[in-house]
Amino acid sequence: MTVLDWGIIVLYFVFSAAIGLALSRRAGRSISDFFVGGRALPWWLAGTSMVATTFAADTPLAVTEMVTKHGVAGNWLWWNMVMSGILTVFFYARLWRRAGVLTDVEFTELRYGGKPAAILRGFRAAYLAVPINLIIMGWVNLAMMEIISTTLHVSKVWALVVCFVLAAAYSAVAGLWGVVVTDFFQFGLAMAGAIILAIFAVHAVGGISGMETGLQGVYGSTHAALAIFPARGAVWMPAITMAVYLGVNWWASWYPGSEPGGGGYIAQRIFSARSERDGVLATLWFNIANYTIRSWPWILTALATTILYPHAVNPRQSYIRAVMDLLPAGLTGLVIAGFAAAYMSTISTQLNWGASYLVNDLYARFWKPDADQRSLVRVSRWATILLMLASLGVTFMLTSISGAWKFLLALGAGTGLVLILRWYWWRINAWSEISAMIASLVVSVVLWFGVGLNPDDPTQWAWIMLATVAASTVVWVSVTFLTRAESDEVLRKFYLKVRPGGRGWSAVSAGLGLGGEPMDGGPLNWTNWVAGVTCVYSSLFGVGQIIFGATGRGVLLLAVALACFVWISRNLRPSRESLGPIPGVRS
Repeated sequence: MTVLDWGIIVLYFVFSAAIGLALSRRAGRSISDFFVGGRALPWWLAGTSMVATTFAADTPLAVTEMVTKHGVAGNWLWWNMVMSGILTVFFYARLWRRAGVLTDVEFTELRYGGKPAAILRGFRAAYLAVPINLIIMGWVNLAMMEIISTTLHVSKVWALVVCFVLAAAYSAVAGLWGVVVTDFFQFGLAMAGAIILAIFAVHAVGGISGMETGLQGVYGSTHAALAIFPARGAVWMPAITMAVYLGVNWWASWYPGSEPGGGGYIAQRIFSARSERDGVLATLWFNIANYTIRSWPWILTALATTILYPHAVNPRQSYIRAVMDLLPAGLTGLVIAGFAAAYMSTISTQLNWGASYLVNDLYARFWKPDADQRSLVRVSRWATILLMLASLGVTFMLTSISGAWKFLLALGAGTGLVLILRWYWWRINAWSEISAMIASLVVSVVLWFGVGLNPDDPTQWAWIMLATVAASTVVWVSVTFLTRAESDEVLRKFYLKVRPGGRGWSAVSAGLGLGGEPMDGGPLNWTNWVAGVTCVYSSLFGVGQIIFGATGRGVLLLAVALACFVWISRNLRPSRESLGPIPGVRS
């Protein structure tokens, strides 16, 4: 580290702080401004903010570990979520934006009514804001501490505090606008750092041809390292596990940032978009950038580190070692600033997102429902600061509660289907969601601790997932028909607000004099979903083919991706937003 490197890092922090201060006035008018930016974000800003949030400091380290252990195919552990992301684009982005809520938890009392809806809203708000959110921030903090201790040789605790306090400061002062604008700048910086490091790493092993030669010694063959799909009979990815990832996991399992039907901070960015079309385009851009643009710089560096550091005990640290060993003065500081940017973009979102639940869904809903907007903004800022302090405490406890993450996720292991169908089937009620959550938790715990199945074993994980999804589905469907449907008033109000259409709402739409109103977007939604999934995978694999010399195959795949994109652009029908009010019906 030279004076130039330190200067670049300091300049980054100053610039981030300046953005937060410049946007502070926008956040002070209402909690709508503070948490959803006054619903005025253009698609490119909202979408880039989604990508920046998923680009945490630990993400390239995690990809390095996957690639070191399993080759390029190891990325299917996160590539499988493409189907879920594209489903959100065409079936849920418009509906989320149209719902007009401030958080995805508030949606509970739009879709359902009575005490069950209030209980569900309060529980999910507390569950997401505190245990889930704090554990996410704790893991991200640990990764940043690992990076700081390896690169800067300063107290990792104090360095972490500096990054965290700054991220919390502009989150508390400037609200969502401060978060998304710094996200845009931070994503560009983090990606630039990842690309620069990939270029130097590939050069250090003799270019692409030298890399292919070196990989033979590490993996046994170049094909084993670069194959897109896992080898038949691979211990880490048996056929049943791959089938569950591609056929079940993406729609059945709730996971922060990849919720079936959207949700969390993805939904928050959709709420913040200035129109339904901006919400759709933001989510589409997020999925393309998340998988196609981000993947290959990390993969190339990871492959190079397996050659450069063949005896590394901790593959995650190989990525950090490459930064310190391969980059010249100035670029080292730039890449480390990129790490800080990736970290701060994730933390700032988690703080703002978590505070939105505490304020909108707990404080304003149950404690001070008559609070004015100025006081709610003030409470929002204090909630952001309190979450920051709590997450720092959790960070230093993670060695003793590391198993809590899997335990908490068990609550959502089989809830995906009810979260998807609640938009398109009138009969689902609050008890459907409550019973799905309870059943998922109970079945998962019984399978882990009673039967003794090990979720770290890929085959046993697949059986846990299949059994949990099957059992929870039987439970929530049974509970749905054994309990009373939501009242006509609740169903009519929801339908008039969101207008989802489709056969699942035909009885309600007929009662409103609309007949059998078709699903918003119609059957073309399904063709758009297939085209979207094909577009992302084709562009992802096409770029990889070109990098490794199969230019003809790569160009063909990119041509397929382009054709799919053209198909999508021609089929994006105007939303119901443009249809205006329903004659003779009050919403």
